[in-house]
Amino acid sequence: MSIALGNHILVEFMNCEPHVMNDVAGIERDMVGAAQKAGATVINSTFHHFSPYGVSGVVVIQESHLAIHTWPEYGYAAVDLFTCGEMNAWISFDHLKECFGAKSYSAIEMKRGSVNLLTRNDFDISTMRQKASEWRNPEFFTRNVWFTDKDENQALSLRFTGDVFFDVESPFQRVRILESYKYGKMLALDDMVMTTENDEFHYHEMISHPALFTLPSAKNILVIGGGDGGTVREILRHDHVEKVTMVEIDGAVIDACKEFLPNIAAAFDNPKLELIVDDGIAFLKNVKPNTYDIIIVDGSDPVGPAEGLFSVEFYTNCYNALKETGILVAQGESPKFNDKAFAELNHTLQVIFGKDNAPVSLFFVPTYPTGMWSFQYGIKGDLNPKTISNKGEIADFVSNKGLRYYNEDIHFASFATPNFVKELLKK
Repeated sequence: MSIALGNHILVEFMNCEPHVMNDVAGIERDMVGAAQKAGATVINSTFHHFSPYGVSGVVVIQESHLAIHTWPEYGYAAVDLFTCGEMNAWISFDHLKECFGAKSYSAIEMKRGSVNLLTRNDFDISTMRQKASEWRNPEFFTRNVWFTDKDENQALSLRFTGDVFFDVESPFQRVRILESYKYGKMLALDDMVMTTENDEFHYHEMISHPALFTLPSAKNILVIGGGDGGTVREILRHDHVEKVTMVEIDGAVIDACKEFLPNIAAAFDNPKLELIVDDGIAFLKNVKPNTYDIIIVDGSDPVGPAEGLFSVEFYTNCYNALKETGILVAQGESPKFNDKAFAELNHTLQVIFGKDNAPVSLFFVPTYPTGMWSFQYGIKGDLNPKTISNKGEIADFVSNKGLRYYNEDIHFASFATPNFVKELLKK
């Protein structure tokens, strides 16, 4: 029998649990466990999760490697087990088959590097041995796990620890709290980054304060969505606000953020807040006209439970629920990442509120794809956020409250739009 340098098993696991196939942290754990059960020495692991689904990764072992790519939508995983020495890769195979819940599989075993066909070369390795002796392997392997939020053309990736603090499949979406190295803990809904500890203030300060300084007499405010609590936290910094009604469809988001993102979810116990776990779209249909001074739509991208937040009917209901002098602020997507949704939303607001009453505010969030994002406005009455005169009040408020993004200069600058955005906004 021919002696080979390595043993290569190519495996197809089929009819696996889709959620298992889409769990980057779980797959990384199982792949590392598969290597360790077979007696391998793990050097490092690198894994990427792709939004909305799919995981790629490799575990580098002293004996070679284990690699995987998954197609959760098909319950399928392609696995590559390459070993040398005395390691039995079939032990890894058995472990993964059980972890993935594979109901069927195929496997091909090949011997790689037949010694009978190779000629051994003599070369001086003394220098390499010296360098190797100077290098000390840490007593743990390096984890390199990545969360990727992408569309068909571009992506944003964040390296995270691989730990999952909260993972619930609610009736509406998958809700998770992960921890990234750069931005701290983050909320992910259906595998899209919603907010992180270290850059959430960009979003939450800009969704709230420009409107509240444009209408400083606002007392009664409605928030649709906003389950992380950051928008409510910022609104309630304003003493003149008497009541905030928040309608969030998914209680699991609130629970996750209260437990693991308490600095963001800091105002849920404020007595001025009425928290309703319900469908905000349905809620607005039953609101009496002329009820709210400001309505803030703090929703996610126009998919899943947030899809209805981008309809003509919904924004017509917002218009009716606002007082004769009132402001609507809506999460407006990115003019670079979601240019079609961005433009369609603004065109809808122009029709409902009037062409000159639908301004756009641009701001930057590092963990959102492309970094550039927007809030879109619908204005009733004699209001214009571009011409307010209370700059001194804004400066004092910013200083007293310790704001980190919004200030009097940012207020005006955010309403300045690049030429390509102006073109998108034309009807």
